[in-house]
Amino acid sequence: MKSYRPTSASRRNMTSSDYSTLTKGARPHKRLLVRLKANAGRNAQGRITVRHQGGGNKKLYRVIDFKQNRMNQKATVETLEYDPYRTAFIALVKYEDGSVAYILAPEKLKAGDEILTAEAAPLKTGNRMQLKNIPLGQQVYNIEMQPGRGGQMARSAGGYAEVLANADGYTDLKLKSGEVRRVTWNCLASLGQVSNAEWSLVNFGKAGRSRWMGIRPTVRGSAMNPVDHPYGGGEGAQPRGTRKPKTLWGKVTGGHKTRNPKKKSNQFIVKRRVSKRNAK
Repeated sequence: MKSYRPTSASRRNMTSSDYSTLTKGARPHKRLLVRLKANAGRNAQGRITVRHQGGGNKKLYRVIDFKQNRMNQKATVETLEYDPYRTAFIALVKYEDGSVAYILAPEKLKAGDEILTAEAAPLKTGNRMQLKNIPLGQQVYNIEMQPGRGGQMARSAGGYAEVLANADGYTDLKLKSGEVRRVTWNCLASLGQVSNAEWSLVNFGKAGRSRWMGIRPTVRGSAMNPVDHPYGGGEGAQPRGTRKPKTLWGKVTGGHKTRNPKKKSNQFIVKRRVSKRNAK
């Protein structure tokens, strides 16, 4: 974590991720870059469906290989790079046949390291293998939920899951949220923890830095007029005036469950995550 000298009020508490582990002077690989259209939270009709989005610096999307299914082909890490579209760092790897790809970089990965994808690879950070061949207690990331679909779980900065059990064709994984989920043990997962684990501790320091990232201001409902929000109106600071907390559109929130109880994947959740409110 990098801190700054308090040369101004915004700099006093500002922090940022430590980029010293990244390859200095590395340029993005042009063939793995895509320009994504910035929609500023608007749908096909031009209506804002996601608030507080818009503006920000221009950026190019790095095409990430979440599958990493080139079996028994060693890959050498060429560079470690920053990715403006995700919280984790990424690594450019070069395979034995000369092809290159971007992958999620785990903690402690360095340029020049070799990684391998196999059914049973050596227990080394960055190596990828089937869950049934990973010992209990190991940390894994970029985990498939169905064989061949590519990694879908534990992909953000500092993310990982712990292997709890292997039995009857399934692997039980404990996620950082506390949820225990069952996955087919033929699915691939990478060993280690996703890089940039301190990202959650970053303090933007000033509103302008949020705008650079495309995050627009959030207005409190109590500061609005009655026509604009259920909490709006009143002379001075007023109580909420409604028993249950509500969204801008009057929908009840705060403790309201949103997951479909008939969702098919519910059968693979062994233990639900514990809410922070009930954990005390």
